[in-house]
Amino acid sequence: MLQGFYRPRTVAEAATLLAGDPDAKPIAGGATLVAMLNARVIEPAALVSLAAIDEIKGISVMADGRLRIGAFTRHSETAECTLPMGASAVVRHAASEIANATVRNMGTIGGSIAFADPALDYPPALVAAGAEIEIASTQGTRHVAAAEFFLDWYVTALEPGELVTAVLLPAPPDASGRGVYIKHARVAGDYATASVAACLHADGTLRVAVGACGPVPITDDTANALLSGDRSDATIRRAGELLVQHADPLDDVRGSADFRRQLIPRLLLRAVRSVEVPAGGRS
Repeated sequence: MLQGFYRPRTVAEAATLLAGDPDAKPIAGGATLVAMLNARVIEPAALVSLAAIDEIKGISVMADGRLRIGAFTRHSETAECTLPMGASAVVRHAASEIANATVRNMGTIGGSIAFADPALDYPPALVAAGAEIEIASTQGTRHVAAAEFFLDWYVTALEPGELVTAVLLPAPPDASGRGVYIKHARVAGDYATASVAACLHADGTLRVAVGACGPVPITDDTANALLSGDRSDATIRRAGELLVQHADPLDDVRGSADFRRQLIPRLLLRAVRSVEVPAGGRS
């Protein structure tokens, strides 16, 4: 039974509350956590609301040019961000694909990635973008690369008493970098059956990550190197084969494991061809 509900006003206060009660859970937008509470999947002793902490809200440009997306930033805010993003625009594109307008207006980027469902839209986009996750505790702040943050099915690098405070995106060197997010879903707004995030940088290097086809986003250095040097159909097929070798998908209502493996090279081709074409709008 829920025994307490706290509403701290600073990250330090929230971290102290979480450290003092190992059975407490932070709650941001509540898009996922409330559903889990209603289904009795989790039964925390207390909830620590992050809604009153201004320092983890909004999107800003840091002194070194990186973009900082506060953990309590709503999906809709990320999707509608007008700041130049270059290749990191893949994260904005992923945000725009999340569920529906109601969920995008309620859910937050911090809550989403802390839940770490492999079928969510942010994980592959963050890995492809080379993002870092900012994590706070009573011991201070640390940063973890997105590729090292997602560890297993619904498991992250978060330790007890820690909370996500921001996502840090690399500074766009110029407007020519581009990022796209392509997903296959049963219906619009559903979780991905499979997805591919692609980031093309100003120097021609290309980095891709596959979502919903294993416990964590799939990326491969050799595939990225191939795609950075040559993007012929044959090379894309070879890169797709390498990514499929890393896949460990499940059979579920959204598709069989075999179907997901078949989707990877097809979505990769679409993503690479899409990211090569200037959008004609925001970067």
